[in-house]
Amino acid sequence: MKRIGVLTGGGDAAGMNAAIRAVVRTVWHHGATAIGIKRGWQGLAEADGAVMPAGSVSGILHKGGTILRTFRYPEFATDAGTAAIGKALRKLKLDGMVVIGGDGSFRGADKLWRTFDLPVVGVPATIDNDIAGTDRSIGYDTALNIAVDAVDKIKDTASSHGRIFVIEVMGRNYGLLAAQVAMATGAEEVLVPEIPYDIDDVCRRIEAGYDQGKYHAMIIVAEGAGKASYITYEINNRLNRPARMVVLGHVQRGGAPTAFDRILATRMGHQAAELLLTGTHGVMVGIVSNRFKTSHLVKRTGSDLASVKRSWELAKLLG
Repeated sequence: MKRIGVLTGGGDAAGMNAAIRAVVRTVWHHGATAIGIKRGWQGLAEADGAVMPAGSVSGILHKGGTILRTFRYPEFATDAGTAAIGKALRKLKLDGMVVIGGDGSFRGADKLWRTFDLPVVGVPATIDNDIAGTDRSIGYDTALNIAVDAVDKIKDTASSHGRIFVIEVMGRNYGLLAAQVAMATGAEEVLVPEIPYDIDDVCRRIEAGYDQGKYHAMIIVAEGAGKASYITYEINNRLNRPARMVVLGHVQRGGAPTAFDRILATRMGHQAAELLLTGTHGVMVGIVSNRFKTSHLVKRTGSDLASVKRSWELAKLLG
């Protein structure tokens, strides 16, 4: 292999730049040429790629986001979009590709492999940590720490004023981030999409906490479990106590990656390039029990519901 592409797709996650750096430098170490695909899948469709010298990735290890940027390309699901990708691949003359992203990006990577016979290796990067086949995805640790820091700050105000705060974190379909934020901050309640809840029960438990001498109540809500605005409205209607809401939103995605995410991304990016260059492709690289593990890009088991339930149960027990 002489020309290896690297692409970041889907939502950005802190640590993507560290993964890009590892891929680029590993590729050059093996005497091949690294081609950076700009603007994700849309950029690939437009053949927007350029050579990335080894020195081009200096000083990016600690930066959030992705220097290659990321745009979705839903047209890839159509015949016309697929044809555009094929034309771009011929123009770029790629021999292989490392795709850094989540499930959607891996489906695209699998299509590159199956439709165009392009060797591809995936690197899991998403703040939801909902990729099966790895204990952690790039960006999760950073997002968790950002959310915990925000909740700690809000807790000071909540305690000072005796208020209830409903704090919405990311997690449309998977509640691990919310559950572990709640566990790490000692929140009184946590609501996740996998586990049904009754708002009346939530209110009763909050009131019971005040009766036992608590000065505040923190409720962590995964976005897929319900909007903070609705839950806050319902609490204000049911309890004679002030409730406020905070939606952390995209603040969880940005910022410098933690040391954990920098190391994780570096290890995964390096391993992905090594696998590609030594003939292994059509797989995602993961780390399980601190050991590398490969799994099929799309034929993997679903999200780890057991981890969500364990974290949710412990947060509820101790909150």
